[in-house]
Amino acid sequence: MNTDELEHALVLAVRRVREIQTKLHRWATGDPHRRFDDLFNLVCDPAFLLVAWDRVRGNKGARTAGVDGQTAYYVEAVQGVEGFLDRLRSGLKDRSFQPLPVRERMIPKPGGSGTKRYRRLGIPAVRDRVVQASLKLVLEPIFEADFDPGSYGFRPERRAHDAIAETHHFAKHSYEWVLEGDIEACFDEISHSALLGRVRRRVGDKRVLALVKAFLKAGILTEDGALRDTGTGTPQGGLLSPVLANVALSVLDEHFADKPGGPRSTQHERAKRRRHGLANYRLVRYADDFVVMVSGTKAHAQALLDEVAVVLSTIGLRLAPGKTVITHIDEGLDFLGWRIQRHHKRGTSKRYVYTYPAKKALRAVTAKVKTVCWQNSNLPLETLLHQLNRLLRGWTAYFKYGSSSATFNYLRAYTWKQVFGWLRRKHRRSGWKELRRRYTCDGWWPAAGDVRLFNPAGVHTRRYLYRGTQIPTPWPSTA
Repeated sequence: MNTDELEHALVLAVRRVREIQTKLHRWATGDPHRRFDDLFNLVCDPAFLLVAWDRVRGNKGARTAGVDGQTAYYVEAVQGVEGFLDRLRSGLKDRSFQPLPVRERMIPKPGGSGTKRYRRLGIPAVRDRVVQASLKLVLEPIFEADFDPGSYGFRPERRAHDAIAETHHFAKHSYEWVLEGDIEACFDEISHSALLGRVRRRVGDKRVLALVKAFLKAGILTEDGALRDTGTGTPQGGLLSPVLANVALSVLDEHFADKPGGPRSTQHERAKRRRHGLANYRLVRYADDFVVMVSGTKAHAQALLDEVAVVLSTIGLRLAPGKTVITHIDEGLDFLGWRIQRHHKRGTSKRYVYTYPAKKALRAVTAKVKTVCWQNSNLPLETLLHQLNRLLRGWTAYFKYGSSSATFNYLRAYTWKQVFGWLRRKHRRSGWKELRRRYTCDGWWPAAGDVRLFNPAGVHTRRYLYRGTQIPTPWPSTA
């Protein structure tokens, strides 16, 4: 199959997959208790496998190999996509397919105390990634019908800004006490039996359940070459892991959704509870990061600690005691890189809830800028500017939806200072005037030819609009 034929087949496959996903989502939405029995044939369907391959091939990790040493580019160049997918489909059909162990990579976690902390990243083999992607294409539209609107992590059409906007919205409307939850080693400790039990509520196909279990039990090839069994958890790095983590953690969403004073209570019921001195609650969750907003007293928020711990224990998880805290919105909280805090507006007696980059996030980006600027000074300035621009554009694009102007101005000044420090080390015999003449565009701002240093202070900031329950799904639930 040549490139044009493959592209045409992919267009048809995407159309077929979207049609089937829409039906699955519509059926799941229409009947909350329906169990789907014949899903394995969809996982093995050539259209689903081709779309899955396209997603794996377009992923950033396409150049990274699993334990078998094969990358997506190797598959294309040596095996051929058509033959690779045919063999994969045959292996699934005749039950000879068995997932390989994931390759372990320990990634340093940002922040923390003096001791370095790491999180485990598992890199599956390319063939396993394709099957996981196909499984995700089948399972995601079914479970999306059940997921709570207050859950935002790793879900289609949703982003971290929605979680921040919801937290900001409720903080403005009397939900002033906050439980900041931190789950200890979430992806490593999820109970397989509890997770599979929640998957069985929607999936009745034993072949699909067996395939999901096989991925959970595939094992890990550690960095020192030892093979370790995976009795718990779903390693970060697989395409299926985020969906399975959301399935497990939805136990927390369901608990607060059904709780008296939760989002399913009517406005009249919530007002009545407040008149009687009872609290109302809202859970905002992004993957394993969550906050519980409380419209009540500090005692109401503190009472949630044991309650949340009991709920999480049903799926084998526990709260990190040192990081799970109760705070008031006037003291502020850090969530998903943002600082959310109520302040007096300058020049007035009014108080407003503001969102802006947390100090931890600012320290992280300035550390990266410094690292880039302390690299080899023999590099051309153009190369340095390209690296910095990529970093600064991404960081400011994330943080532009808030009161971030002061932070962007600080980052501008810090980056300018670091770049000129790099130039001074590169040209030790050149004076200040000479450097400004040769390496700026206006006598001040660093530039190399047509490449100018990105100016963070030039980014326009604005409020991200709260979308609430109006966030659409990719699959229409009505015919």
